[in-house]
Amino acid sequence: MASAVGLLAGRLALVTGAGSGIGKAVCQVFAKEGATVAVVDLHAETAKSTLETLPEGAHQAFSADVSCSASVTDLIGQLKDKFSAVPTVTVNSAGITKDKLMLKMGEQDFDDVIAVNLKGTFLVNQAVSRALVKSKAPGGSIINISSISGKVGNVGQTNYAASKAGVVGLTKTAAKEMGRFGVRVNAILPGFIETPMTDKVPDHLIQMTKMLIPLSRLGRPEEIANACLFLASDHSSYVTGTTLEVAGGLFP
Repeated sequence: MASAVGLLAGRLALVTGAGSGIGKAVCQVFAKEGATVAVVDLHAETAKSTLETLPEGAHQAFSADVSCSASVTDLIGQLKDKFSAVPTVTVNSAGITKDKLMLKMGEQDFDDVIAVNLKGTFLVNQAVSRALVKSKAPGGSIINISSISGKVGNVGQTNYAASKAGVVGLTKTAAKEMGRFGVRVNAILPGFIETPMTDKVPDHLIQMTKMLIPLSRLGRPEEIANACLFLASDHSSYVTGTTLEVAGGLFP
């Protein structure tokens, strides 16, 4: 199914939010390390765009709405049909922002961000975990992308920070529940990373942010992807329920 060499050789990896940014970089790093990658995004065209950047293999693009349980269930069914396997590595990278100061934020903006970032992470964790337990697949690693904002908060992001803090709580609880099945669950807290999300931030704010970061720069998507690779591989076989900050030293 995948390359015979690499840290993830022979494994099926499911990556959500794979159309751009961190999710796209994760797909590229995982594919180079031998995984067969299920490239998942809300928009089929962006998933296919990422697919075209991957080395030759049995990789496949899928469209799914992670905030909808029926869509997530259908996705897992498609993976079983396509690969005759369940994903033993999953990275939940799907996420959105709808930033406004709390005093001006609408209820729908809050609900929409929670639905994708937190509920979506829950639904994928649940569906993948059920599939792993049912199939009795040996081991499994689920990696949830949280954010440094979920740890320290961020002005204009009450919805986003709340969703990402929730991902940490979800991760730690899922790790406790799934450990007896040999499934590891961990979270990564990226800092400010060069992605389409940060592309929307005015340059003067980016420069101010860099001044707060000990490494004096924004992170790159592939740096988050490499952290995901560690947590996906056997190099982290005794690591579960943890949060790994990849933030250039910001807010340690």
